Amino acid sequence: SIYKTTSHTPPSPFTPTTRRKSTTGCGPTHTLNFFSIYKTTPHTKIHKMKFSALFLATLATPSLAFAPSRTASSPAVLSAATLEAPDADKIEAAAAAPAEESQMNVEKDWEVNGFVKDSDRVMPGRYNDKANSIAIPFLPRPTALDGSHAGDYGFDPLGFSEKFDLYSMQESEIRHARLAMLAVVGWPMSELLAPSWMLQDGCAPSVLNGVNPLSFVGIIGALGALGYFEIQTALRSNEETPMGKLHKKDMSAIWKFGVAGDYNWDPLNLYSSCGDDYKGRKGLRDVEVSHGRMAMLGITYFAFWEALTGHPIVENNMLFHPNALFPLLVGGYLAWSQIYEVGPLNEYPIEIRYTNEGEMKLNRLKKGLEETMEQSSESSAKVKAVLDDLDSKYDIYEKVGSAPKKLIDSVRSTYKYW
Repeated sequence: SIYKTTSHTPPSPFTPTTRRKSTTGCGPTHTLNFFSIYKTTPHTKIHKMKFSALFLATLATPSLAFAPSRTASSPAVLSAATLEAPDADKIEAAAAAPAEESQMNVEKDWEVNGFVKDSDRVMPGRYNDKANSIAIPFLPRPTALDGSHAGDYGFDPLGFSEKFDLYSMQESEIRHARLAMLAVVGWPMSELLAPSWMLQDGCAPSVLNGVNPLSFVGIIGALGALGYFEIQTALRSNEETPMGKLHKKDMSAIWKFGVAGDYNWDPLNLYSSCGDDYKGRKGLRDVEVSHGRMAMLGITYFAFWEALTGHPIVENNMLFHPNALFPLLVGGYLAWSQIYEVGPLNEYPIEIRYTNEGEMKLNRLKKGLEETMEQSSESSAKVKAVLDDLDSKYDIYEKVGSAPKKLIDSVRSTYKYW
């Protein structure tokens, strides 16, 4: 190398010639540039560096000088032949860059270009630590059903979630669920309130029960309206609707499709009744899917029961006629649930066990019954003693025992044919 210097003494090979941005985020490091030419003033002497000095300088260079550069740009523009001192502002900006870069790894408290905090959205892998299904504990949990979606309890014994598109199946399920919730109310109401000429021997018109001409026209009209609605909404896009944006944010860690069954329809503003956050919205979707599944089972039971028996579902049914049995059953269940509960369905064997205060409540109930029985026994003994005393004086047992027979004889004597 040839050094042009400002004095008769060549610079030390260990003197840094370039200040470069750190490759490790720990501030600037010094590197050597042995093939640089220094601009000088007049009276310059040219010195040759010996190869041995170059070798020693190479050994003395810090290892960080040879680390791969993290950024492609350098704060100063260098030439192969000349070196110009960089501006102080550029050096400070380059030194501050790693600090700004490291802050990007910290979770923000605001949204930046679509960024959503993990604490504000549904995270995948809720059931990753469970090997078996919650709904069917003796079967393995399907891979696609990890608890990220509403109504996901790992129930897929036929493996449909592994073979078909999950979003399409969710869309299909929620539509059937909503129709079933309407039907499970409309079916018995039609048998209770509709005129007889619209029914089939008192049963609601259906594929299995049959239909009359008027019912057929009504059913065709309803199916046509639903089919038109299906055509108009099957390929809808809800990304720009208010609820669609909420769902996209809630499900951004799962997929980009938002939530199945989103029609941006909530006229009573009930969607936030369980909480105006992703947890409350998912909880309400859980309730909807669970009710819809029970409704699908219920309407299937209605149809097959009437097809097999030929009798309407509301006939001799305690759910649709005033009676004392149904309130007693409900009261018994509520009392039982205060003491006992069913164990988790994902644990084998499934057990019936006490609630948190169930055993204490049961012991308190037993103690109360025992005290009541003791008090009743004491009261009964006192009453019997009084009655025995009266019987010894007035012979009341015989008189009371013969009173019903005398009453019957007196009634019969009033009608000669008895």
